[in-house]
Amino acid sequence: MATSVVDAPPAGGTRPRRPVAAGRRRFLIALAFLAPALVLLGVLVAYPVIYSVYRSLFDAAGSNFLGLGNYVTMFTDPATFISIRNNVIWVLVVPVSVTILGLIFAVLMDRIKWGIAFKLIVFMPMAISMVAAGVIFRTTFQENPNLGVVNAALVGIHDVFGGGSAYPNARPRDSTGLQAAKGAIETADTVQPGGVQDFPLIGVNQANIPGNAAQAVAADTPGSDAISGTVWLDFIRGGGGTPGEIGEGKKGLPNVEVTALDSSGAVVASARTADNGTYVLSGVSGDVTLALPASNFSAAYAGVSWLGPTLVTAVVILSYIWIWAGFAMVMIASGLSAMDRSLQEAARMDGANEWQVFRRITAPLLSPVLIVVFVTLIVNVLKIFDLVYVIPPPSSLPDATVIAVQMWTVSFGGGNDQGLGSALAVLLLILVLPFMIINVRRFRMDRER
Repeated sequence: MATSVVDAPPAGGTRPRRPVAAGRRRFLIALAFLAPALVLLGVLVAYPVIYSVYRSLFDAAGSNFLGLGNYVTMFTDPATFISIRNNVIWVLVVPVSVTILGLIFAVLMDRIKWGIAFKLIVFMPMAISMVAAGVIFRTTFQENPNLGVVNAALVGIHDVFGGGSAYPNARPRDSTGLQAAKGAIETADTVQPGGVQDFPLIGVNQANIPGNAAQAVAADTPGSDAISGTVWLDFIRGGGGTPGEIGEGKKGLPNVEVTALDSSGAVVASARTADNGTYVLSGVSGDVTLALPASNFSAAYAGVSWLGPTLVTAVVILSYIWIWAGFAMVMIASGLSAMDRSLQEAARMDGANEWQVFRRITAPLLSPVLIVVFVTLIVNVLKIFDLVYVIPPPSSLPDATVIAVQMWTVSFGGGNDQGLGSALAVLLLILVLPFMIINVRRFRMDRER
């Protein structure tokens, strides 16, 4: 092939070199385009990392060099171990749960007509800020059933099936021959058959008195083998009446259990009061002690202490799953939309059922997306701060704390020790960095395919 005039080497036999000025010009142009990004990376990433490592080597004031002293203090502080333990719980529970939920939602919503509406509902929490979501969950799981929706539902269900005491915190009026014993109310002296024993009580909220409660009346004199009496609220709203005596305006307390105990404490007879508070214990022989068992006065069921030290971490994790399940669903759904559906149809034609198609075709083809979602969630839960700081009340925050919250607390939330806080920040960076590298490599692998 003939050599063109343009490409022909000169008489000396060597090709002319590209001018150095042109290569330098291209380098400067590339540097000019990269400069803003490099400046931002240096200011927002490189400098904070380098300064945090440097600051972690000094004391709280930043004037005395401690070397690795802050790291020693960090790993001897019980609060650090609690935060690391909680972070481990987060890493073990949250990424798996969110990824599985996202996969289930994506696969199921791919098969129903109103899948788009459902996806919108599931993804909607992602539009809420983490602080706002934390406030929602803190209110929802309040222990007071008048404020917390969850406990209000539990109390309603409990009252329907289990019922509750209508007279919590009731107590006997003084100088009436009655005494409180282990939550119950008993007669101080024994009572003989054929006698009458009344129970004037106070400390009952009139709002708790059942609607069928009637005016208290004196009980009829019983037979020789029975004991009768009246249990009433010895109080009139607005005042009035004689203490310890039945009078107009004093309500009987219905459905109160009354028991007769022999000398060994065994129950020999029992009865419940009528709407007017009267009762009759039949078949009593010998002197007995009358008692109103503690079950009559137990505090009403108030639900579960969701935000207490035991369950607060579970509540915070639940709130995170509620928010991020939509993210996982959308990511996995995008992978489903790009999947070659002919492989699934071929498997069905070969006789595979839906579970086999999912396990052998769908899940393996979605594995790159699932890995990216899983690793991204690990990075996010290692850095979790907002929900853990907002949802727990101050009394439970030490039990729910994670490394990011502990770092903020030590540095700015009262500890004012930015040396120790910087050491915690370095620890968090070391924990997050491997997963970030894994994610970057996955992105590169996907781009090269």
